[in-house]
Amino acid sequence: MAEAVSVADRLAGALDRRDEAPNIALAEEIAASADRTAIAELVALVREGTPRQRNDAMKALYEIGARSPDLVAGYCPAFIEALGSSTNRQVWGAMTALDAVAELRADEIAAELPKIIAAADRGSVIAKDRCTSLLVKLARSGYAEKAVPILVERLKNAAPNQFPTYAEETASVLTPEQKPGFLAIVRQRLTGMVEKAKRDRMEKLLAKLNG
Repeated sequence: MAEAVSVADRLAGALDRRDEAPNIALAEEIAASADRTAIAELVALVREGTPRQRNDAMKALYEIGARSPDLVAGYCPAFIEALGSSTNRQVWGAMTALDAVAELRADEIAAELPKIIAAADRGSVIAKDRCTSLLVKLARSGYAEKAVPILVERLKNAAPNQFPTYAEETASVLTPEQKPGFLAIVRQRLTGMVEKAKRDRMEKLLAKLNG
C-alpha cells in the first residue's frame, strides 16, 4: 500500500512550482473534506517551517478560510503571531486569514486590535485592505464603538487609490457619533482628488449621507 503524501509534500515549494495552484488545490480539498489534521499540519508549518513552507502553508490556510472559515477560526493565535513576521507575505496572509474569521471570532480579534493595526500600518496595500474589511466585520459583530473610530481615523492617511473604497466600507457601519468627523475627512480629501471617477463616488456618498 502506497504511503500517504504529507501536506508539506503537496505544497507548491515542495513540487518546485512558482505558482499558487498546488496550494489552492490543497486548500480546496481540505475544505471539502474538513480535514482538521491537515489544517493542524499547515499551522505547524506556518510556525516552524522553512520560509517557503510558511508562505505556502499560510496561502493554503487563508484559502481554506475563504471557503470554510469555521475550519481555521480556532487558529487565530497563530495568525496573530504571524502578523509580527518580517516577511510581507506572512503579514498580509495572516491578515487575510483573520479577515476570513472575523465574524466568528470577533471577541478574540477585537482584543488583539493593537497588534492588528500595527501590522497593517507597516504592511502592504493587501494588509491594509484586509484590515479595513476586518474592522467593518467587527463593527457589524457588536464592536462598532471600538472599530468605527479606528476606521474613521485610518481614512485620514489612506492612500488616494484606496480612499474611496475604504470610505464606502466605513460608511456602511458608521455610527452617529462618528458621522461628523467622517464627513469632514471625506470633504477634505475630496478637495485634492483629481480623478473624476473617484470624485463622483465620493460626491455620491456625501449626498447619500446628507440625504
